[in-house]
Amino acid sequence: MSASGSASQPLLSVKGLVAGYGSVEVLHPISLEVHEGEIVTLIGGNGAGKSTTLMCISGIVPMRGGEIRFAGEKIADASGGVRADKLVGRGLVQVPEGRRIFPRMTVLENLMMGAYGRDDKDGIARDLEHVYTLFDILKQRSAQLGGTLSGGEQQMLAIGRAILSKPRLLMMDEPSMGIAPLLVARIFEAVRELNLEGLTILLVEQNARAALKLAKRGYVLETGRMTLTDEAAKLLVDPRVREAYLGD
Repeated sequence: MSASGSASQPLLSVKGLVAGYGSVEVLHPISLEVHEGEIVTLIGGNGAGKSTTLMCISGIVPMRGGEIRFAGEKIADASGGVRADKLVGRGLVQVPEGRRIFPRMTVLENLMMGAYGRDDKDGIARDLEHVYTLFDILKQRSAQLGGTLSGGEQQMLAIGRAILSKPRLLMMDEPSMGIAPLLVARIFEAVRELNLEGLTILLVEQNARAALKLAKRGYVLETGRMTLTDEAAKLLVDPRVREAYLGD
C-alpha cells in the first residue's frame, strides 16, 4: 500500500463537527479528512480543541453537530454513534494523551491488552514480534511493570499496545509530550516506519515542526476553528504558521 494518499473516498471524514463540555462549546463546525496511507497532522495551541477532536472521532466525547464517517460508513452524528470499543474492533485506534498504560501490569500484559478483542493467535504473535522489532527495549523489559518505565518507554508501550489492536487508522495524541529528545526521535522514526508499511495515521502533536516534517498534509486548529489546511511542506514555510507555532 502506498503512503502517498489517494484521491478516492477518504478513510476518515469529519464534517461540521461541533462538540463541547457542559455549557462550553469547544469545537465550532470543523471538518477534516484522512486518506488511506497518509500521515495527517493536526496542530494548534493549548486549548485549541485538538484532543477533543480525537475523542469525538474515537466515540468517547459525544458530538453536538456534524457527521463522522470511517471507511465509508457513518460512525457518529449528533444523535449518537458507534461505541468506542466497537470502533477499535473496526480498526479505529487511538494512542491517548498521557499514554494511560496500566502501571501495575507488566509490559507484555499491557501489550496484550491491545489484542483483547482478537482471537487470531498467529496474527497476535506476529504483531507482538513487530512491536518488539520497532521497540526492542520493550522486549528486553517484557516482564517489567509498566509503571517503572520512563516516559518515553511508556509512550512506546502505548504505541505497541495500539498496534496489537490491529489498527487501520492510528490516531496519536501528543506522543512527544514530556519525553526526552532522543526517545522522541525514535518514536517519530517508528511512526514513519509504520506509515511506510501502509498504516494511516492522524497525528496531534505539540512539536509542530516535527509533525509537519513527518506528515503529508496538515490542519491548523485555533480556538475550536480550522484556520488553515494545506500540504505539510507548504505549512512549514507559511509565515503565519512559522510565527505562531515554529518560533520563527
